[in-house]
This record gives sequence, C-alpha cells and structure tokens, in this order.
Amino acid sequence: MSSRFDKVDSETVWQGQIGSVRVERFRHEDSEVVMREVVAHPGAVAIVAHDGEDLWLVRQPREAVGVPDLLELPAGKLDEPGEDPLETAKRELAEEIGKAAQRWEHLTTYYASPGFSDEQVHVYLATELSDADADSVEDERIEIVKWPLVELNAAIDECRDAKSLIGLLWLAARS
Repeated sequence: MSSRFDKVDSETVWQGQIGSVRVERFRHEDSEVVMREVVAHPGAVAIVAHDGEDLWLVRQPREAVGVPDLLELPAGKLDEPGEDPLETAKRELAEEIGKAAQRWEHLTTYYASPGFSDEQVHVYLATELSDADADSVEDERIEIVKWPLVELNAAIDECRDAKSLIGLLWLAARS
C-alpha cells in the first residue's frame, strides 16, 4: 500500500539553536489534507571508532532524558555550512575523543524519528586510529570511554541511545 502526497504549505512556528518546528499541510491521493508538526533538524553523524582492541565511546549528561552519564558513540550535528557528513564525522571524532582515522566507511543513514522529525543520522565506521588535536566545544561535558572490543555485547547492553545502538549492532553483526 503506497500512498502519494504533495506538500500544500509550510510555516515555521518556532526557531531554536538546534532546530525549528514547522506546521505543514499535505494533500494525499484521495484529496484529504492532513496537518503535521515537523521538528526540523540539520542532521547528525555518529562514529563507531575502534583500534582493533578498544572501542572509543563517550559518556555525557543528557538533561532532556534526565541521564547524567549516557553511554554513546562520538557524534555531532551537521552544523557547519557546506560541510558534508563525512567531514563532520572526522571533525567530531577529533573534537570529542582526540582521534583521527585512516579508514572511514559509511555504515548507514537513517531517520531518527520520522513520525515527527526530518533528522537523518549518518553512521560511520572509523578504524586505524591515531591521536589528533582539535578544539572541543566549551559547553560539552564529555568523558572519553575506552571500552574493550571483546566486551562489545556489554556495551550494547548498557547503551540506551538509538544512534549508538544502531552503530554498535552494525559492528556486532560484522564480528
């Protein structure tokens, strides 16, 4: 069952630092017009980074869900004009955990929550790691976590973050 639709109109009703909210109307094939509130987001990247022995993760406070130390993949928002997702991933890996990677592989791109948001997350595998210098963002409170790769299943069990679970499960499926 495939249904086609056309956007009838769109109005931005709120603009913030990390996104905006639009009220949009769509006309479906049967002429019904539906209204949707859409949280617009520039998109993000997540990086599964490992050196063959250890997986590099981060813990950071996620106030929106009340968790002071959520275990996650290094990640970041596509917030630099003209920067493609791979370049953002390289920058974020350096900023968040002080690493660069010789090899990069795109694993998947998915919609974070397509029922109400247009955010896409690009997940990359980064290997052959080396140390890198980068300026970190001042208001980020990130703890770098070096997790033994042989304990990947324990990281999956502890993780509650969708982008991180997707990346870690991709890695587990390849092992």
